[in-house]
Amino acid sequence: MKKINTAIVGVTGAVGQEFLKLIEERNFPFGELKMLASSRSAGKKINFMGKEYTVEETTENSFDGVEVALFAGGSASKIFAPAAVKAGAVVIDNSSTFRMDPEVPLVVPEVNPQAIARHKGIIANPNCSTIIMVMALKPLYNLSKIKRIVVSTYQAVSGAGREGMEELKTQLEELARGEKIQPKILPVAKLEKHYQIASNLLPQIDIFMDNLYTKEEMKMIDETRKIMEDDGMKITATTVRVPVYRSHAESVNVEFEDEVSVEAARAALEKFPGVVVRDNPAEMIYPQPLETSGKDDVEVGRIRKDFSVEHGLNFWVCGDQIRKGAALNALQIAETFVKD
Repeated sequence: MKKINTAIVGVTGAVGQEFLKLIEERNFPFGELKMLASSRSAGKKINFMGKEYTVEETTENSFDGVEVALFAGGSASKIFAPAAVKAGAVVIDNSSTFRMDPEVPLVVPEVNPQAIARHKGIIANPNCSTIIMVMALKPLYNLSKIKRIVVSTYQAVSGAGREGMEELKTQLEELARGEKIQPKILPVAKLEKHYQIASNLLPQIDIFMDNLYTKEEMKMIDETRKIMEDDGMKITATTVRVPVYRSHAESVNVEFEDEVSVEAARAALEKFPGVVVRDNPAEMIYPQPLETSGKDDVEVGRIRKDFSVEHGLNFWVCGDQIRKGAALNALQIAETFVKD
């Protein structure tokens, strides 16, 4: 396979570091590799696959000769993605900047790979919680059109970045020592008010919108409709931050147009690439964040009838939001693009 000159923007962050792990694990055919980050990280040395790389500051001139640019997310996308496209690169972007742009495909390769061909230089990676949910929704949607979805998420602190993980660790240590906790990051770092996450739950991820939903909740609603190409699908979401380091969990309730049995749903999920069914109540077997952390697959369990509606199912889904919810999904997009 042809080697692809590749850049990673935000290489020193959690998603950027995951990109490096996955590129090595999956044998991604990179040629030249540029490691880019903010000015704060410029000059750092990274040893990768037997070679030492120097992290460079990302500028509009960073993309000469780059064919695929993997953006880890954040404000850099809005500033530098257009420059990368202008230089001839295909951008695969983890930020929310371009997700709802009608000119930009929003892609989960197992779900809507056909959308990749419509790109005009930028391909958007969906929100991590959206990716985890649609991986389970797609095989079920293939059985019957979905009328309505009710989802509640239980999202790990790593979704708030390295700072979120450090804050949970610090607070747990402070609790053990009996010290007073002074939160500084969660639920939203840029806001003035913060709450303790250790031994607590926070029903707010991102800022509140005028409709009283959070931005994270609206991302799940809008992005799911776009990926599934069904603007009429009714969706409501509640997103919650929990004191777990890594791997998001979601409780999903689905109402179908036609009857879908538990057996048919389980069979469809078992056949779907990237999904593992872990569902044996008699043996207390079901997906858990601890067991899905560091894994590529999304796990589904607690599949059961919803007796309150005519054609309803409930299920529980867990997935590593740094891998499948971010870096892995983006790299799979790149792999599909390179192959095609």
